[in-house]
Amino acid sequence: MSPFLALIIANTIWGAASPIFKYALINIPPFTLAFLRFSLASFIILPFMGKNWQAINSKDFFKICLAAFFGITVNIAFFFLGLKKTTSINAPVIASAGPVFLYFLSIVFLKEKPKIKVFFGLLISLLGVLIIILSPILLDQRRLIINEVEGNLFFVLATLGSVLNTLINKEVLKKNNPFMVTLIAFIFGALTFVPFMIPELKNWSFSDLNYQGYLGIIFGAFFSSALAYYLLNYGLTKIKAQEVGLFTYIDPVVAVIIAAPLLKEYPNFYYFIGAFLVFLGIYLAEKRIHWHPFDKIS
Repeated sequence: MSPFLALIIANTIWGAASPIFKYALINIPPFTLAFLRFSLASFIILPFMGKNWQAINSKDFFKICLAAFFGITVNIAFFFLGLKKTTSINAPVIASAGPVFLYFLSIVFLKEKPKIKVFFGLLISLLGVLIIILSPILLDQRRLIINEVEGNLFFVLATLGSVLNTLINKEVLKKNNPFMVTLIAFIFGALTFVPFMIPELKNWSFSDLNYQGYLGIIFGAFFSSALAYYLLNYGLTKIKAQEVGLFTYIDPVVAVIIAAPLLKEYPNFYYFIGAFLVFLGIYLAEKRIHWHPFDKIS
């Protein structure tokens, strides 16, 4: 398979994730869905590990678990909670602004020196994110303002979790097999959802599952986790990691295409303005920062 086709398929799957998961969350509670998704994905990966098994030292194991806490527990928790409150098409655009947060955090944690051109470009992206976050206020949807804005802010927190995951895993992935790192992260992430899933099961039963819930579980475990990550890993072995970031621009387009017939969600004027500014800013800064979805769990 062409590495470009593999990456297109992977990002098409991730682009479809937000509307499909929002549709599934109508039937199944968020933390229960998160637990099932990553526990099942762990079992799916196991038979394919083969020569990818590797001993992990205690220091790297701790870093993998810490990264998984941010990249799975924090990222998915706020991603799902955000989907319960606001439109799904906002999620991939806000997530595309990951370079903004990555840039500022790299200055703080990695002591990288800021560059004016990059800083200017990412400020434009940040403005686009703010427009999308505050669009309910701009549209004066009085009954929806609190939920919509809160949901959009949850997407920002989910993106921050993914960025912190990337920063922590940066050195770990240089020394360890990515499949092994992914398996450990999936198992750890699934376990962290158990304490939050137990209260949900007091008011919800697996007998309540319908086709919407099953769709979310199957899509999450088989496609958005196992298959997409396999295709991503395959693509990364064939082309440069910095080129992988270009494929993430597929995500928002696919999200709109899926959300329109499935959820009756349509982009408004502020969505287009915000999305344009996000991608314009990243384009201006692209020679300096590339955002690839290795740790983009959603």
